[in-house]
Amino acid sequence: MKKILGTLVLAVLLISTTAERPPNAESMHSLEGTWELQSFYNYAEENIRDTVDLVPGYRQVKMYYNGRVMWSRTDPNDTIGRFGFGSYRITQDELIEVIEYGDHYMMEALDTIRQFSFELIIDGDTYSQIQLDEEGQRTFSENYKRVVK
Repeated sequence: MKKILGTLVLAVLLISTTAERPPNAESMHSLEGTWELQSFYNYAEENIRDTVDLVPGYRQVKMYYNGRVMWSRTDPNDTIGRFGFGSYRITQDELIEVIEYGDHYMMEALDTIRQFSFELIIDGDTYSQIQLDEEGQRTFSENYKRVVK
């Protein structure tokens, strides 16, 4: 009887550990690597209304590694550089960045908000982080291309 009960418990344990589980974010997709901004989209409802290309000399790079994010930006029309550093996590369709510190202007902004949440669309070596309004409608996106994996 003990042998049958032990076998039954082992079978239940085996079945429960091999049951289908939802994939974790890392197995679905990954932002690990270095990305460079390519363009911006403005949305009207759910559709892209227009694409805004970068002005010559404008450059923004984001790096995602081991749950940490860092971004840096240079704009020829603005003599003050921009940067920020913090942590991030992703789900199947969301990017959440929590910025810990950055340049002077970023630190001023951090007084009001530290966590930034975006709709996330990853397609191979490109991704878009899309801002949503209070009603969940798309308003604006930054579109990146992977530079280094």
